[in-house]
Amino acid sequence: MKKVVILGSGAGGTIVASKLRHELSESEWQITIIDNDEIHHYQPGWLFIPFGIYTAQDCQKPKRDFIPRGVDFVFDEIVGVNPDKRQVSGKKATYNYDWLVIASGCRIVPEEVEGMMDDWHGNIHDFYTLEGALALRKKMKYFNSGRVVLNIAELPYKCPVAPLEFIFMADWFFKQNGCRDKIEIELVTPIAGAFSKPIASQILGETAVKKNIKVTPNFDIAQVNAEEKTLESHKGEKVPYDLLISIPPNFGAQYIADSGMGDPLCFVDTDHFTLKAKNYDHIYVVGDATNVPASKAGAVAHYQSETVVDNLVREIEGQEPKPTFDGHATCFICSGYEKAILIDFNYKVEPLPGKFPFPGLGPFSLLGDSNFNYWGKMMFKWVYWNMMLKGIDLPLEEQMMMAGKMRPSLVTG
Repeated sequence: MKKVVILGSGAGGTIVASKLRHELSESEWQITIIDNDEIHHYQPGWLFIPFGIYTAQDCQKPKRDFIPRGVDFVFDEIVGVNPDKRQVSGKKATYNYDWLVIASGCRIVPEEVEGMMDDWHGNIHDFYTLEGALALRKKMKYFNSGRVVLNIAELPYKCPVAPLEFIFMADWFFKQNGCRDKIEIELVTPIAGAFSKPIASQILGETAVKKNIKVTPNFDIAQVNAEEKTLESHKGEKVPYDLLISIPPNFGAQYIADSGMGDPLCFVDTDHFTLKAKNYDHIYVVGDATNVPASKAGAVAHYQSETVVDNLVREIEGQEPKPTFDGHATCFICSGYEKAILIDFNYKVEPLPGKFPFPGLGPFSLLGDSNFNYWGKMMFKWVYWNMMLKGIDLPLEEQMMMAGKMRPSLVTG
């Protein structure tokens, strides 16, 4: 029997497994997922834990609940991949494959920033892990005065809109607690504005100004001075804080580097359009494990899964892979007061105003702030657990459509 092995059962790996099982005969193909965590985490929910909207239980379910019938789940920690032998090494066993899908996600590495670990989960926090989000919830619950600074250490990082969501939600949270007038909020970022795309950056930057949130761009962090509570750039600029929310450097899985397969950040060099590993045959990559210049987010992994499954099946059937992934990303940005902003973009086209997913009808507004967008964001958790992870087709196109969006010339001119 031939074997497909999937490394990781997060969003990307689970969706690929579900779709592949429908495409490949059970009598001919064994599909195995290998992971060292039994719990599936709804990572977008971690953002809401510090504000008391979600609990840890809201964001966790057993992974085996989502492993489709006919797919084996193996609990093991991967330590290496040998593409020449088509072999994966775990701590418990060695696994052979005919085709490999790497879906190992990414991880935060706060120790990469000098001084950050000196006060980790003291006055320096994250919400990119469950433990971090829970610790930050305790810190923010009674925080009522001082400077809250959110710093993005470097690119790329998981869910590019999450830092904006956090500062917008923090503005609302502190107002609800009656202490916003005693708290300064500042976003310190290495990019040139509030977001990496010009039109969205302008609109989101204006939203920050309305909320009295300062945006400090082009800040290249060198170190954290925990004792004096400052961030310091390579140019010697300093930003003081009382509470630092950090988006530390994001790296891929360590075994990618140990196997000699990764770039300096442990991401797999991946064809931007076919999602096949560039330097290795019989390997595809999905989700955060890739180095493609697309957002590292669950919605993107969902779009990518279509291309990965289609191309893997095409190659099994003797055809060439097709370059069908266009970098499509769809992201809700919670802006507080039960409102949210929605953006939809790809490699070539930046976020534009309009309606989504149905042109002219919506019901969601692109680059617009609305209650309906917020409830779309909150409804996504149900969609994630009950549809997306099970490989059920959503009313979303794999490739981004321009229908329903304003042309850039109309937006800027």
